[in-house]
Amino acid sequence: QVQVVESGGGLVQAGGSLRLSCTASGLTFDQYGWAWFRQTPGSEREVVSCIGWDGDRTIYGDSVKGRVTISRDNAKNSLYLEMNNLTLEDTAMYYCAAQHGGACYNPYPHKYQYWGQGTQVTVSS
Repeated sequence: QVQVVESGGGLVQAGGSLRLSCTASGLTFDQYGWAWFRQTPGSEREVVSCIGWDGDRTIYGDSVKGRVTISRDNAKNSLYLEMNNLTLEDTAMYYCAAQHGGACYNPYPHKYQYWGQGTQVTVSS
């Protein structure tokens, strides 16, 4: 059974930093491309960042470019998202998702087979 679990969310002041983590089990981690999505109530899920299965390609959403870094550690079956200079607009539920063989092209949510339950990030003024 595949399990995907996010952690690291919380309450942070604007301008602060957070590091989100995602660990997976029940699948061959390095065969999957991975992504971070976020969603606020009443809005569609949007991609924050993705990384291809081989780690060669990454993309970042326009709203987070220059402030976040995605990385993966295949030995630990883990995905990370380092977020800096957080703003109120970064408040959302953040989800980790896996796409078998995904190379991080056109990372639409429907392309991802496995999802975690999410971790809440709340940025306060």
